[in-house]
Amino acid sequence: MNPIDYSVVHEVPGRLRLRIPAMGSPGYRADYLEAWMEASAQVTDVRANRHARTLVICYRDANAGRDTVLRRLAGFSPEPDNGLPEDGVTEAEVTPMIATLFTLAALPFLTPRMQMLLTLVNVGSTLAKGADTLINQGVKVEVLDAMAVGLAAANGKLYTANITDLLLNLGEFLEHRTARQSDRLLRRLLRPDPAMAWVERDGQLLQVAGDEVEAGETVVIGVGDTIPVDGRVVDGAALVNQSTVTGEDIPVRKEAPSRVIAGSVLVEGRLRVEATQVGQDTTTARVARFIQESIGKRTDTQRMADDLADKRVYITLGTGAAVYAATRDLTRLQSVFLVDYACALKLGTPVAFKSGMSRAAEHGVLMKGGEAIEHMADVDTIVFDKTGTLTHSDLIVTDVRVLESCGTCSEQELLALVASVEEHASHPVAEAVVEAARARDLQHISHGEVDYMVAHGLSADVEGGCIVVGSRHYLEEHMQIGFGAHQALIDQFESEGKTLLYVGNAQGPIGLIALRDTLREEAAPTLARLHALGIRRLIMITGDRRAKAEALAAEIGIDEVHAEMRPEEKARIIEALRAAGHKVAFVGDGVNDGPALSIADVGIAMPRGADIARATADIVLMDDRLSAVADAREIADRTMRLIRTNFTAAVGINTGLLGGAVLGWLSPVASAVMHNGATIGVLLNALHGVKLDRDRLPPPAEPPTRSPD
Repeated sequence: MNPIDYSVVHEVPGRLRLRIPAMGSPGYRADYLEAWMEASAQVTDVRANRHARTLVICYRDANAGRDTVLRRLAGFSPEPDNGLPEDGVTEAEVTPMIATLFTLAALPFLTPRMQMLLTLVNVGSTLAKGADTLINQGVKVEVLDAMAVGLAAANGKLYTANITDLLLNLGEFLEHRTARQSDRLLRRLLRPDPAMAWVERDGQLLQVAGDEVEAGETVVIGVGDTIPVDGRVVDGAALVNQSTVTGEDIPVRKEAPSRVIAGSVLVEGRLRVEATQVGQDTTTARVARFIQESIGKRTDTQRMADDLADKRVYITLGTGAAVYAATRDLTRLQSVFLVDYACALKLGTPVAFKSGMSRAAEHGVLMKGGEAIEHMADVDTIVFDKTGTLTHSDLIVTDVRVLESCGTCSEQELLALVASVEEHASHPVAEAVVEAARARDLQHISHGEVDYMVAHGLSADVEGGCIVVGSRHYLEEHMQIGFGAHQALIDQFESEGKTLLYVGNAQGPIGLIALRDTLREEAAPTLARLHALGIRRLIMITGDRRAKAEALAAEIGIDEVHAEMRPEEKARIIEALRAAGHKVAFVGDGVNDGPALSIADVGIAMPRGADIARATADIVLMDDRLSAVADAREIADRTMRLIRTNFTAAVGINTGLLGGAVLGWLSPVASAVMHNGATIGVLLNALHGVKLDRDRLPPPAEPPTRSPD
């Protein structure tokens, strides 16, 4: 890849003005360059001028920041052209307004012939745009605008023609600026705070820009530091505030081998982290890129608004023709043509969707475009996979049972022994056992080399013989250690929905360790809130026995239970519900949830779920809160309500203006002013977006300025 060509036009500390010859050419759109530079932790503001081919960059650190910004620019790679218009402020938007102001100032000093010539030159772009639209697209709002301006000029009302043209250009500029602002809000929403990184290189601790860390390097993080990479803890323990990324208000404990997320802030302790995802591959960067890709997606509601707006153009045109036929008043005809519904209807809907996506992201909910909002608002049934969704993914040890054949071994000794062996494994059951032993402050028991059989269990030599730990199938079929004599106890544990770890040795069974995932504390309140938000049926799918599943359902407010289900049966249940006419959302987190997530009208993936689940889902929760599902529903409801309100307001206000124009109460200038004012009001209301009763945003973290040592 060839580096981007640029030259420095002007600079002062903290600000660069660069000329980029390729700007505006395929792959080098101004808005892509802006978005690329805005993702840098050092950059505070970016402004691109496509026609001048310049890029103004403001940055924080007057010394190191300049080099970081230029390295960031050098790493830009051309983006594919998606056919959407650029969203940067361009000279093409500002120049017509300046030209019109110059024309209005010059008219009093010119002869009538020169006044007409200058006016035609000034409004020529509006007339040309109208003609081009009529030829290539049919009757659109641009045609009405051109007719209104052209009629005024042809009637000799040159000041009216020029002022109307000015108002049209000003309205278009403000509309586009409002739409750009909504896009920029989304792009900047999850940009990480400035993060420098202390990296171990060649035996030394060096401070570098966060986006310069390479995968596999070890980053040292101290109190107050922003974590610059996604990675795994290799040493140390700390409390980490992940609220800027996941929305979790309470800091979480991190130690080896926990994962950490870029953009989190270390509030207590010290960590050494191996970088696994860096730069544009971090969670924060992927989220920002994911949001950027969602900006241009069109929804059914948006397409409907566009169709209605286009049809309203014919209403305006027909009304104008009728008015002129009845009155022969060109001024009244101009006033009618300057009232249209298209701008408010076409721009208000996508801006409202973008605002809804922004608000959802603030609550740790990523919606894949406006369609996710639209469909979530229509859902009447939500299906939950129990494990990892209604319950926490982390297992806890609930029982340690020593069997009679073990002899004098105590429960504490059994747990310490199993934990000493299981600490060599990395699966959730092993982690839960080790954590239980650590919580009870049990001492490590020395043992020999551990033999591990994938997905079954492990064994190790200890004082007194060889201990075997694993599934019942492994111990009975592979190691010939039978547990049939303890079936009643096994049945009791399984009826309680617990997972069992079997322990034995050459003499026979030693013990059982029972584990269970814990019910989320917010499960019952969240389900009640979902009912209040219009969800009629809440369904749980689980592999638990029916008695246990129904008891849990009654406790938390589930309406319907599918118990003792195999993973592959989830999708079949979703299909049956949809065939019965329900709009279904499915909430899950596992690899086997992929089919159900894709079949449902709305798939919602929990944050700790498998990659395939997050990729398949329409909505991804970044915060490990079940209440985020209710947040998603409420945001979707309020966003669609906002769109309907804006739609009604746009139609009502413009209908009133059209009536005023028909009756001759509004001059062309007044008609243009009031119409554009109403459009801007609708857009600002859409940009303001929805707000939940529990809205909260964490304060930004301060950038690190010192060594973690």
